[in-house]
Amino acid sequence: MDEQRETLQRIVSTLANKNDEIHNFIDMLNHTIKNVQVNSSNVISELDKEFDGLYSILHEMKGSMANTIQQEEAHKIQALQDQLSQCSNALESSEELLELAAQSLDIKDPVEFLQAARQIKDRVTMASAFRISLKPKVSDSMTHLMVDFALERRMLQAVKFLPVPKPPEIDLAACLVADNCITVSWKMPEEDSRIDHFVLEYRKTNFDGLPRVKDEQRWELIDYIKATEYTLSGLKFDTKYINIRVQACNKAVAGEYSDPVTLETKAFVFSLDSTSSHLNLKVEDTYVEWDPTGGKGQEKIKGKENKSSGAPSPKRTSNSARSSLRGSRDHFAGESYTVLGDTAIQSGQHYWEVKAQKDCKSYSMGVTYRNMGKFDQLGKTNSSWCIHINNWLQTTLSAKHNNKTKTLDIPVPDRIGVYCDFDGGQLAFYNANSKELIHTFRTKFTQPLLPGFMIWCGGLTVSTGLQVPSAVKTLQKSENGLSVSTSSLNNIA
Repeated sequence: MDEQRETLQRIVSTLANKNDEIHNFIDMLNHTIKNVQVNSSNVISELDKEFDGLYSILHEMKGSMANTIQQEEAHKIQALQDQLSQCSNALESSEELLELAAQSLDIKDPVEFLQAARQIKDRVTMASAFRISLKPKVSDSMTHLMVDFALERRMLQAVKFLPVPKPPEIDLAACLVADNCITVSWKMPEEDSRIDHFVLEYRKTNFDGLPRVKDEQRWELIDYIKATEYTLSGLKFDTKYINIRVQACNKAVAGEYSDPVTLETKAFVFSLDSTSSHLNLKVEDTYVEWDPTGGKGQEKIKGKENKSSGAPSPKRTSNSARSSLRGSRDHFAGESYTVLGDTAIQSGQHYWEVKAQKDCKSYSMGVTYRNMGKFDQLGKTNSSWCIHINNWLQTTLSAKHNNKTKTLDIPVPDRIGVYCDFDGGQLAFYNANSKELIHTFRTKFTQPLLPGFMIWCGGLTVSTGLQVPSAVKTLQKSENGLSVSTSSLNNIA
């Protein structure tokens, strides 16, 4: 009976997952239909613009060519009219000379006749009728301004839609996720010399299946990538996975996106737990600040919020849920100016960073078991480990555990990385900028750990969602002699 019930529960779970996948696919199909309608309208609008531009160019070219023909016509007519005027003047002069010559033939006196003949001969020699060309200066042909658009017509008739670049193929084996950076590599299915650039889009998600339409963050876009590889850097891994897709673009059109790939972005994400923090601390997400008013102003604001709304905020609900997982606890009190993380470490390797304000007088960072009392201080119990920075008079840096202290002769970095290997029993502190080791505790963790912080006068900012840096992994493998075990620390007076 129990075995059949268990089998049926697995079937129900499988069907539920399948139904969820189908619902997701239906949402994607409906979203795609809307995109097809919108994109078709956009393409038709672009087509109208292209043809309008073509019509405008043809109309402009026609006007320019017609103007050239008219100018040629005016030039030829003017040249012919000038030649016609010259010929008319020459003809008039020649007719006068002809009439004079005819009259001279009737002269009887030899002396007078010879004189008249000599004058006519001189005038004929100088007459314009014998010096003008009787050939038109320009022809009446206008064929040199004819056009033949047969070739262009064939080219226009051959116009087709631009060849759309094919979707790139992401090389999953060549993709690398490390140091909160993601290197994505891809290739084209076939050589395409017309590719101008690529567009990469990524989106954080908590689902390892197909990208979803609902309940997802929007795609972030990186444009004008010239190479077939790109590295996304400075990411916060605050979700389990990241979807990535790439598209190729030529000078005029973008192709379809590649099949999206899903890469795992494993990192330790937590917030600071304001429900149990000391009342002299103001806590907001991953920031904590010393509050000398004793939290009275904060409590007053909280009281107003509780009166104005019967429903708790999502963040408060989330914190309460996480808090309930480790059991409710009182606020830290007395001189334990402490705040804990809201997520426990139970296995694996984790990393986070802490940055203190410049005017911070005293602060600690480390880990503790859940059983830390409300008056206990980090490093002063056998269930907590930390490094402590004191900026009074002179700056000191020390490692603390079980009320034992070891002074560290190392400059205090402005940003400290905390590395916790639960299974390997290591808690190490690093200069977050140079990745130089500050101190390492070695022990066997027997209970879940919570990140812990102490602050007095000043503020701390905690950066989570970070992967263990490659440099830290390398140092952890080679770091043996530099480690300080818990047992040796306990022997420090």
